[in-house]
Amino acid sequence: MAKTGQWSNKVLAIIKTGNTQAAIAQIKVAPTVKDLNQLKAALLASGLLAKQKPIEIVIEESTALLSAPRLHRAP
Repeated sequence: MAKTGQWSNKVLAIIKTGNTQAAIAQIKVAPTVKDLNQLKAALLASGLLAKQKPIEIVIEESTALLSAPRLHRAP
């Protein structure tokens, strides 16, 4: 598994290549909420979040799912 921070950088690279479907697939299996928040911050900093509405929606949905106490992923 990628270390904290590496996951968000890798997904950001996928988004920058324009492969939205692959990025969405990776976001749906995000390891933690912290990783999703780092990805969202990186997208905001690069200005890509405004251009990628489907990705923003998936980040919000995945954050909500991982925040639920019964749906945390096993390590």
